[in-house]
Amino acid sequence: MIQLKEVKSKKDLKTFIQLPFKIHKNHKEWLPPLISDEWKVFDKTKNHSFKHCDTLILLAEKNNEIVGRVMGIINHTYNTGNNEKNVRFCFLECYDDAKVYDSLISAVEKWGQEKGMNTIVGPLGFSDKDPQGFLLEGFNDPMTVMVTNPSFEYMISHTKRNGFKKKLDIFQYRAQIPEKTPEIYTKIADRVKRRGFKVLEFKKSKHVRPYVKPVFDLINATYKDIYGFAPLEDIESKEFSERFLPLLKPQYIKIVVDDKSKVVAFVVAMPDISNGFKKANGKLFPFGFIYILKAFKQTNQLNLLLGCVSEELQNSGLIALMAQSMYKSAKENGLTVLDSHLILEDNKKMRAVMERMEHEIYKKYRIFEKIL
Repeated sequence: MIQLKEVKSKKDLKTFIQLPFKIHKNHKEWLPPLISDEWKVFDKTKNHSFKHCDTLILLAEKNNEIVGRVMGIINHTYNTGNNEKNVRFCFLECYDDAKVYDSLISAVEKWGQEKGMNTIVGPLGFSDKDPQGFLLEGFNDPMTVMVTNPSFEYMISHTKRNGFKKKLDIFQYRAQIPEKTPEIYTKIADRVKRRGFKVLEFKKSKHVRPYVKPVFDLINATYKDIYGFAPLEDIESKEFSERFLPLLKPQYIKIVVDDKSKVVAFVVAMPDISNGFKKANGKLFPFGFIYILKAFKQTNQLNLLLGCVSEELQNSGLIALMAQSMYKSAKENGLTVLDSHLILEDNKKMRAVMERMEHEIYKKYRIFEKIL
């Protein structure tokens, strides 16, 4: 018999956070998250996304053993802004047990219906910045940090069996960083510079901090049509930046300002440190941080994380300007491979940027939906 238990105590939350480490113990490509970071995600006092969301966090127990987990989210900011009534399921983990999966997903469906929702979508977290989608293709390729973690193939079959259909797919590209910056990029970048635009370069993280708010203001303005995105409040932007800024290398943060010093575009990337995360196995101490620092020096891959261009300046050459600067930093540090991070299948502009390079789509993820 399967029993569902709502997570209410710190002990239960600890079990919820640690369960994936058991389920994926022998999963070669699984990438352990930092446990300290997971506590921040699920702590209502540290993650202000809870403030405008209804949430349900469940554990599944079978034969006196915890065998599954799931979170349900109703993001009122997103639903109101997009005239939708959807409940999201996310952070769903279980062994290959149909009854456990069915119990977890059915509980979220029922909860959503009781809250007046008419559709369930997922996997999708508080926003598009959280893990999203089940892995559809590319099960044998390595994962990268800050990307949706690999799920087992059986999660797709269990989801379809429960009546879910495709909502959208998400692509992850791998491309070769050109040895020489394409001449067309150089010409466009030079033209953009003559118009008064310039790329800000950084050597220390503290020099980036004054730009956090204008960068997230730009994200809120330009990401509004991206599926799953809800505008971030200042406190959420601060929490997000404080979680990830310590992991970033300032030389891979490129911010473009106009002739009035207004932030009009940015891109953030980082050397791939996935091997360090694997060896750390969720813990920074006593040796985890050493593994991560070593990984920075041993990789040849650069992972794109975030970026955008002000709407009124799209197609004006700012991407070429940032690419020129990013390629230069990558080549100075011996990086030869570029990972795109996650790109929605209908994001034709970003896909075109990757497809101008020697590339392959090496992973696909899928977000599902079902009418309640």
